[in-house]
Amino acid sequence: MYRCFVGHLAVFDKILFQTLTKNDDMSIIDIMSNLTRKEREFLQREARILQIAHEFVMREGYHGLSMDRIADSIEYSKGTIYNHFRNKEEIIAALAVQTIFHRVDLFRRAVQFSGCARERMQAIGVAAELFAKLYPHHSLYQQVLRMPSIWEKTSAQRQAQFESAESQCVNTVANVVRDGIAEGNLSLPEGFNPEDLVFGLWSLTSAAFTLAASNSNLGRLGIASPFGSVRVLTSRMIDGFNWRPLSSELDFDQVAERAIRELFLEEFTKLEAG
Repeated sequence: MYRCFVGHLAVFDKILFQTLTKNDDMSIIDIMSNLTRKEREFLQREARILQIAHEFVMREGYHGLSMDRIADSIEYSKGTIYNHFRNKEEIIAALAVQTIFHRVDLFRRAVQFSGCARERMQAIGVAAELFAKLYPHHSLYQQVLRMPSIWEKTSAQRQAQFESAESQCVNTVANVVRDGIAEGNLSLPEGFNPEDLVFGLWSLTSAAFTLAASNSNLGRLGIASPFGSVRVLTSRMIDGFNWRPLSSELDFDQVAERAIRELFLEEFTKLEAG
């Protein structure tokens, strides 16, 4: 059964690789059409399993998830579930991988924004906020997955997929920081590299978005607009490095609005429509 699981995971690796290396003219439909019928059926079945698992986790938390309950709900044999995932920890890893690659895609789109590096960094901020709103459950999956008792039970392949996505996000943002330096608009302190600045922004936004997704008491605590607070805090943090243009020199709210119109209008329209 384990050999079967590993073989099926290779199908996921195939489409994941094609998705990550696709050019801008190649759609997911194009990628799917390159798969065999058996591979497409496998991915459709796996998507169904993950959807049911997601519903269990959202209702009852990680401890409410079990292979038996998934099999009963989806009317597949337990062996079929195990052909896709060797344990429930692997399912959590797959759910985390599934969502984090949406963040990779959003960040890649953000860096195509027209403007100087600081403006493109603002577009990345818009992408990060959009990701947090579209996938508020990702912070839960990430926290559970990174628990040592969970992580050690997941496959090396799935771990590599998750860490690859994290690396791509960090590298994408760090390259924008490097562009700011190359433009002469940013100078980092000695011994402080672009990845250090990315880590600071990542820490701030990740913690804030996790709180926004999990704490319904923020309004009663006087935090009326957590996402608005994050925008102000990240802008001031970047200003602190004297990355020009400063927020006092350019209206970055207008920059964000332009990024939404040009890059993410469809997603934000759906969010506003509920």
